[in-house]
Amino acid sequence: MLLATAANALSLADISGKDASGGLKEALTQGAGKAVEMLGRQNGFLGNPKVKIPLPESVQKVEGLMRGLGMGKQADELVTAMNRAAEAAVPQAKVLLVNSIKQMSVEDAKGILSGGEDSATQYFRRTTAGPLTEKFKPVVQKAIARVKLAEKYDQFAGKAARFGLVHEQDAHLDNYVTQKTLDGLYLMIAEEEKAIRKNPAEAAGRLAKKVFGVLN
Repeated sequence: MLLATAANALSLADISGKDASGGLKEALTQGAGKAVEMLGRQNGFLGNPKVKIPLPESVQKVEGLMRGLGMGKQADELVTAMNRAAEAAVPQAKVLLVNSIKQMSVEDAKGILSGGEDSATQYFRRTTAGPLTEKFKPVVQKAIARVKLAEKYDQFAGKAARFGLVHEQDAHLDNYVTQKTLDGLYLMIAEEEKAIRKNPAEAAGRLAKKVFGVLN
């Protein structure tokens, strides 16, 4: 095992910094693009249990009460609206993700390649979370504004938060949905990253296959 590890490390060291960076960028462009494509379509969030956005945990008791009062349809509409908002927002991410990849340094690339299986995803979190929040939030706000129940949710949750019944971060639906959209996007990017590391043959280009091939 030690010999195998040493051999892999030697093989990675033999790859030039330019090739390592280029191969990683090829693979990440492919992975990020797939994640955005999967999530940014109808039922990309709503139909995927891994990323489907529920009502905030701290107010799920309210959802139960609503259903008990015969308001199950309205609760379902709100959950659907939140997920549709996420699906509408995600396509905004592609340009920012690609720009982040283009700006990646050779040192960043080698750190990702020698790091954990989600090192690239963590790089995206560091470099894109702030700008993506700014991009997503207006789209989310516009989408959920169409559902009158969202306004009622904000009224209730804002008041409940003052009494400690609802977490402050959950008091505004747009903030919650925006954060969950980010979480879902990074989760799917992480899955794409793991898939490429596990099966480099599926990587997009020659350099990506070469670079990730020596890590297996």
